[in-house]
Amino acid sequence: MGDTGDSLNDCLEIFTQDGVLLKQAQAAYMSHINSIGTLYISESLNADKKEKFIEWKPNDITVDSDMQDQEWAVVNTIQKRFRTLSGNYPPDYQNRNRCIKIRLDEVKSFRVANKYRHLTFYDGKSETLCSFLFQHGNCESLIKGVLGAILKTSVSKRDKHLYIVYDSNTLEIQQLDRSFAELHLQSEGSAFWKMVKNIKEHPYEATFEAFAKVTDYVLFWFFVVYSSPEQREIDARECEDLHRSISEYENTTTTSHSQGDYEVIAKVPPRKDFPRQRPLTVEQWRDHLNCDGRIEDVENIKTFVFRGGITPSLRKEVWKFLLDYYPWTSTEAERRALVRSKTDEYYAMKLQWRSISKVQEDNFSDYRDRKSLIEKDVNRTDRTLEFYAGDNNSNLQMLNDILMTYVMYNFDLGYVQGMSDLLSPIVQLMRDEVDSFWCFVGFMNKVIRNFDIDQAGMKEQLSNLHTLLAFVNPELATYLDTHESGNMFFCFRWLLVWFKRELSQEDVMRFWEVLWTGYPCENFHLLVCTAILDSQKDNLIRPGYGFTEILKHINELNGKLDVDQMLNKAEGIYHQVKEAEHLSDDIRLLLGLPLLGNQNSSYGSGGSHEQSPFEDSADLSNGTQPQCSEENVRISPDEGVFERALVASFL
Repeated sequence: MGDTGDSLNDCLEIFTQDGVLLKQAQAAYMSHINSIGTLYISESLNADKKEKFIEWKPNDITVDSDMQDQEWAVVNTIQKRFRTLSGNYPPDYQNRNRCIKIRLDEVKSFRVANKYRHLTFYDGKSETLCSFLFQHGNCESLIKGVLGAILKTSVSKRDKHLYIVYDSNTLEIQQLDRSFAELHLQSEGSAFWKMVKNIKEHPYEATFEAFAKVTDYVLFWFFVVYSSPEQREIDARECEDLHRSISEYENTTTTSHSQGDYEVIAKVPPRKDFPRQRPLTVEQWRDHLNCDGRIEDVENIKTFVFRGGITPSLRKEVWKFLLDYYPWTSTEAERRALVRSKTDEYYAMKLQWRSISKVQEDNFSDYRDRKSLIEKDVNRTDRTLEFYAGDNNSNLQMLNDILMTYVMYNFDLGYVQGMSDLLSPIVQLMRDEVDSFWCFVGFMNKVIRNFDIDQAGMKEQLSNLHTLLAFVNPELATYLDTHESGNMFFCFRWLLVWFKRELSQEDVMRFWEVLWTGYPCENFHLLVCTAILDSQKDNLIRPGYGFTEILKHINELNGKLDVDQMLNKAEGIYHQVKEAEHLSDDIRLLLGLPLLGNQNSSYGSGGSHEQSPFEDSADLSNGTQPQCSEENVRISPDEGVFERALVASFL
């Protein structure tokens, strides 16, 4: 199994991910099975032979965030430190930290499973080289981004979770590359495999781009030569179907955008207007409560909230339902009993950290570091607001105590910078320590992936935002890609704390309660980001901004965003995207829409997602308030709960 080493200093790190569990390896490394470590993709710095490796190293470290200033704008650097207070390495450190090191050219295939959380590499004899479990996030960015750029792969026709690795030195592949080079498919001289990668990621656009210049000769090479021997049983009908699909697609689309000396045809429906409505009133709320205090029509309540928010005087009560403190099906008596139980539970956890002695704290570095970070963040959270202004403010003390108690509630996560921003509006509204804590727990459950220690959740959202933007506004997405901004890091703060730094306290409350409904689709907050970027396109492109200027411009939108316009435009984009004829599965997956070929399957992302009961855009765009009658609030069968499934199809 490749080479081993005690140091990674002689290699350039291409990819790094912490929190990776070694599940299987060859006999020499059995002592590390079920150990947590760091996975690397690295390249040798040897000038004579630049080999690439898969490396895994067991951790005797913990990860801490060295963030001295809360005014972050992009991804903060994660630094590593040894747990030993003295800084000395353990005596057996060298022996216990010998890393697994495999040359990438030994890998002939790899398999992904469990929604990209499980990754196994195989050699040419289908023997397992090593197998990993990603405990924080998943390996999707590794597979599609890093390995996809290094290796030439194809999804197995017999197993959609298995990737076959092709050797570029084989006569078959060399002939194929020469054939496509002679056809001059890419004006910029890009390799054939770049086209293959584009087809995988953007099946419609890239397929028509490539096939606009070629004929049946390309189809022959593409489907026969490119295929591995075990995959050459493809029926000729597939080629005929592809021809027919292209012809039908060209005949049914009406709009186009230029791609050099040819056009990519795509039909995008017009964007409709969805003006905001009046907020949920006290009368409407009471009309939905029966004699026991149970809500009789939950979906209609959520519809009212999504369409117009909540009347401020009613917000304190409704937020407890939106944040899962109160069950939607509970009676008033059940809620009173729940509050008593939750109050006892809260103060039991609070007593745990308040009773820690000075000696215990001195010997508990993780607790001490989290406590210190909370104190620093609380002292600079919303101090310009009257509610938190001044010295010895009891509201600041409440903020501190709730965050410290959350450390006891969620030991694994503890406290991460940015969480105080999410708690602040809740405390200001509730003005009760117990209610604020349990509402904060509900909010954190919705956004906990934002605080992954390896930032996998944030990186995934930034990638998904780019995917949506590329569909809605390909010109802007292409501009960002060519100006060192395709990583979308300038939107990091938007996503991390849901525009808390960009909006006033009142506006952020109105914005959050709309998002908490889960309507009209999954990841609606990404559509809000897309809407803002779409509106800022000319301001970014016309001056020729690079990443630094784009970041500065986005940060300067602080206090200038209109919540109603943001939501209006985002909802319009949702219906525009939903009705597009060329909507691909990656977009459908992001928005919780039925996948192509899986119209009757169900989605889920760790739980069910309730679709909006309103899908008639004509009724929603005319400025009328939805009715409360049962006949007008029905969920169609097509808008039920759909199971998440990554479709690993080539076309």
